[in-house]
Amino acid sequence: MKLFLYYIASLSLILFIIMGLDKWFAVRNKWRVPETTLFLLAVIGGAPGGTMGMWCFRHKIRKKVFQFGFPLLSILWIGGIIASSHYLL
Repeated sequence: MKLFLYYIASLSLILFIIMGLDKWFAVRNKWRVPETTLFLLAVIGGAPGGTMGMWCFRHKIRKKVFQFGFPLLSILWIGGIIASSHYLL
């Protein structure tokens, strides 16, 4: 269980940082991180950090797929963590 939590925390931190960098690049009209990469990282466990990054950096907040997709994935991951912790106890 600990390893699973470290996995989610690590991916969340990585996606949070990537969201900040992508916003920084967007403001400067530089190279951008593809949206598919952002969603892939969210799907494999980084959704909580991606959602926090989206809100903190005000990045991708106008796109409906991000407005609903990242929070929904976050709820699913957090719910999965809670459910698995109860199951393992």
